[in-house]
Amino acid sequence: MLPYEAPEGTYVTPDLKESIGARNVDKINEETFTRYKENICFSCGTCSMYGTANTMGVFAEVIGICPIDSTTMLFCSGEKHRMARTAGERIVALTKEGVRFRDIVTEDSLVNGLRHVAATGGSTNAQLHICALAKVMGIKMDLGRFDEIQKKVPCVAKFKPSSRYNIYDYYKAGGVGATMKAIREHLNPDCRLAMGGTVGDFLEHFHRPVDPEVIHTCEDPLYPDGCYAVLYGNLAPGGCLVKKSGVVPEMFHHRGPAVCFDSEDDLRKAMADKSIQPGCVLVIRYEGPKGGPGMREMSIPAAMLVGMGLHTSVAMITDGRYSGATRGPCIGHVTPEAWDGGPIAAVRDGDMIEIDIDRHTINLEVGDEELAERLKHVKRPGDHPATGSAGGDHPATGFMAAYRSIVSGVNTGCTWLYQ
Repeated sequence: MLPYEAPEGTYVTPDLKESIGARNVDKINEETFTRYKENICFSCGTCSMYGTANTMGVFAEVIGICPIDSTTMLFCSGEKHRMARTAGERIVALTKEGVRFRDIVTEDSLVNGLRHVAATGGSTNAQLHICALAKVMGIKMDLGRFDEIQKKVPCVAKFKPSSRYNIYDYYKAGGVGATMKAIREHLNPDCRLAMGGTVGDFLEHFHRPVDPEVIHTCEDPLYPDGCYAVLYGNLAPGGCLVKKSGVVPEMFHHRGPAVCFDSEDDLRKAMADKSIQPGCVLVIRYEGPKGGPGMREMSIPAAMLVGMGLHTSVAMITDGRYSGATRGPCIGHVTPEAWDGGPIAAVRDGDMIEIDIDRHTINLEVGDEELAERLKHVKRPGDHPATGSAGGDHPATGFMAAYRSIVSGVNTGCTWLYQ
């Protein structure tokens, strides 16, 4: 049995990913596992959860370039067909008028979108995408500013995998218009919408019924200060990110011994072998933008952690990233990354790590001198002793070597063509 047993016929991606871990430790049998795999629920066209695809789809609506609710309505509905036709006609009109992307999307628009993501429990990947988009547009937006903006907005809703509600439930409960209206005081009403008018105009005419069980108000929020927490400490001097709206309260503070892995593959093998013990802190490094290379997501091991029932006793830390399908104490985007000599590279098995989400801290209980000495002797996996060329578990040749050499860090969205 999974920690949350989805109703018949409404299994979604995180349920399936978590069931891998549950099956691994015999919490469910093969028949149940097969039933999960064969009963994915109806959706809007992507996984029916608030993963990265739907987070960024809704973000695109709020910043003004997509019709409101185009992300959350069922893909096969008549309403979706009508909206598609209307959007197509609008694109033709905007083209004839010479309206460009930057005429619609401004810095105020991006801030609106970020505030809405924070208010609805979006994927941590939104930080990368929003910072990268800002970089391309010439707007200052790093991890620090991202945090300053998001933590001033109440979180008024959350969806699978962080709650039992899927994306169609979101639509039926009032949709994107309802969550925008719930945080209306935090949005700039003058921002334009490609479909016509402004954010203020849209909200003035929004009158759909709203289910208060699904979509809360600013006066009755799920969290008073956004859905994320950016943590700092000697393990992540440049910061790291966790979606606190997906973490159970008892794991907001956790202290435990490190168990280190130099790749996602090594971690998954250990999980398959059932060698992960309650109370520990899993450290997965060399999976950042340069180390991967490409910053792989740890979605399968993160989901397996939940399925194995360890998300209430085990934390996971990585310089890689997570999927929007992730819940639990999964801390990603550790900066600097291990490949760049970040402190995460010097962690050893058994080192004590303390995480405090309320205090926004993450610390390795190793003295500064000891940590500095360890970093002098760190060898990246696969480094050739003579040439220092990267191979082994994290090879990068040709195009990927060029990517590794110039990609920026998490702080500005891992861009590499816009330096």
